[in-house]
Amino acid sequence: MKPEYINIYNKLIKLTTNKDLYRGLNKQDVFSDRLIIFLIHFAFFLKNFKNQNNKKILQEIYDFNFRQIELSVREIGYGDQSINKKMKDYINLFHSMVSEIHFWEDLSKSEKLKKISIFLSDFGNIEYLLDYFENFNHDLSKKTLNSYLKSVSNQ
Repeated sequence: MKPEYINIYNKLIKLTTNKDLYRGLNKQDVFSDRLIIFLIHFAFFLKNFKNQNNKKILQEIYDFNFRQIELSVREIGYGDQSINKKMKDYINLFHSMVSEIHFWEDLSKSEKLKKISIFLSDFGNIEYLLDYFENFNHDLSKKTLNSYLKSVSNQ
């Protein structure tokens, strides 16, 4: 696998571990909370760079990220049968996220709050998270995938 894919994964993990994202969480954050935040980041990443020219690279990044998630689930200690079920659940959750944010720019703030609340129901400060993901989406939209791939290792 290309080194920039691990760099992208690590960049998304770094963004996901931002403690400010969890300050409105109504409980101690756990793996599934962090995974949801990671998947939302990844959904915005794919949404911004999706086009015919990037199709193959994005598929490789998608496959790589879900392999990394599977390895993380294995490290937690789930058995083989549990891992298959968990991965199916995570992939379905991710595709649901992608679907919900597909027309993100066309949504009103209240519609965006509803959509993001679907996935972050345990988080109290949804408006903070909405602003965070709006900024993240905006930052991604200012770059090309190639510039992101080349610059990600320097960030």
